[in-house]
Amino acid sequence: MDTPVQPNNLNAQEGNVNGSYRFALISLTTLFFMWGFITCLNDILIPYLKGAFNLSFTQAMLIQFCFFSAYFVVSLPAGMVVSRIGYQKGIVLGLGIACVGCLLFFPAASTQIYGIFLLALFILASGITVLQVSANPYVTALGDPNTASSRLTMTQAFNAFGTTVAPFFGSYLIYGATGEHGGGTPSASDVQVPYLILAASLLLLALVFMYLKLPKLNHTSASTGVFKGGAWHHKHLVLGAVGIFMYVGAEVAIGSMLVNYLASPAVGGLTEAGAAKLLAYYWGGAMVGRFIGAVVMQKISGGYVLAFNACVAIVLILLSLSSTGSVALWTILGVGLFNSIMFPTIFSLALQQLGKDTPQGSGILCLAIVGGAIVPLLQGMLADSIGVTLSFLLPASCYLYIAYYGLVGSRVAKFQSTEK
Repeated sequence: MDTPVQPNNLNAQEGNVNGSYRFALISLTTLFFMWGFITCLNDILIPYLKGAFNLSFTQAMLIQFCFFSAYFVVSLPAGMVVSRIGYQKGIVLGLGIACVGCLLFFPAASTQIYGIFLLALFILASGITVLQVSANPYVTALGDPNTASSRLTMTQAFNAFGTTVAPFFGSYLIYGATGEHGGGTPSASDVQVPYLILAASLLLLALVFMYLKLPKLNHTSASTGVFKGGAWHHKHLVLGAVGIFMYVGAEVAIGSMLVNYLASPAVGGLTEAGAAKLLAYYWGGAMVGRFIGAVVMQKISGGYVLAFNACVAIVLILLSLSSTGSVALWTILGVGLFNSIMFPTIFSLALQQLGKDTPQGSGILCLAIVGGAIVPLLQGMLADSIGVTLSFLLPASCYLYIAYYGLVGSRVAKFQSTEK
C-alpha cells in the first residue's frame, strides 16, 4: 500500500525551517480542538432538545442533518474561496462564520423556536466547513510527505480531545439546570450560556489567526470546475469521499444515539445527564487511538491500519447488540477507540498525488461529510420503527465499506478515459 505523499502544489516556501512548521502545527491544533468540541455538543443537544420540544428520534436527528448538510452545501464553494484567498485567511473567515452561528443560539432559545436552532446549527457548521477545507490540507503540507497521514492523525487527536471534554462541559451547563438526576423540566433556554461562551472563544481565535505569522503555502488550483474535471478524475479520491461519507455517518450516528442507548434499562439504565458524561469515553477513546495511531502509522501502512480498525468496530457493535449490562455498555463505547484514525487516514490517502487539484479534492472530501447528516437521520427513522438497539446495525454496515477502502480503494489510480 502506498504511503501518503505531499501534494506538489502545497509546498511551504523555501527558508522555512522545522521550527516554523512546528509553531504552525501547534497553532492549528487549537482549531481541531474547537471544532471537535462544538461537534460533540450536538450529541448532548439531541436528547436535550428532544425532551424540550417533545420530538421523535427522526425529528431530533434533524439537528445532525442541518449541521452536517452544511458540509455538502458549503464545501466546494469553500474550496474555491480558499484557493483564492489562501489557507490562513480561510481559517479567519471560518472562525467568524462559526461565531455568528453560536450567537444565533441566543435568539433561538429566547423565541423557543426549534427551526431557529436548526438554522443556527447550519451557519455554525458552515464556518467549521471552511475551517476544515483550510486546515486539513495545510497540515498535510507542513513537513515530510511520507508522514502526512501520521501528522494529520496527531492534530486530529486534539480534535478528539475537544470531543472528550465537551460532554462534561455540556452536561454541567446544559443539564445542570434540570438537575443531575434529571428531575427538572428541560428548557431550550439552557443552551444560551454554553454557546455564548463558544462565540467569544471563536472570536478570540479569529483575532489571533488574523495576526499570526504562519508559513506561506502555494494554494492555487487550475481547476475551476465543481462537479467535473480535476480532482474527480482520481479514483482513489472519489472512493475516499465515499469512505468519509460512511465514516462520519457511522461515527455521528453512534454518538447521537449513545445517550438514549446507555439510558435504556437493558444497557445502563442511566439518567440522560449521567449517560451524557459517558460520551467522554467514546470520544476519549478516539483521542487515545489517534495518539497511538500517529506512532503506529510511522511503521505500518495507513490502509492496513484503517481496515483493521473498521473490522474491530463491526465486532464491537455486534457484541454490544447481543449483550446487556456492562458488556453492552463498554463494547459500544469501545468503538470510539477504533474510530480514532479513520477520518485523518481516509483524508490523507484520498489526497495522495492530487497535485494542483488538492484544494478541489479537499472540498470534495469535506462535501462527503454530509454522511453525518444522512446516516444519523436514517438511524433515527430506524429507531422509531424497530428500536434504538437494532438501529445500530446501520453504522455497523458503514464500516464494511471502510475496510474495503483501506485494503483496495485507497490505491492511487485514475478512472480510465473513454477517449480514443
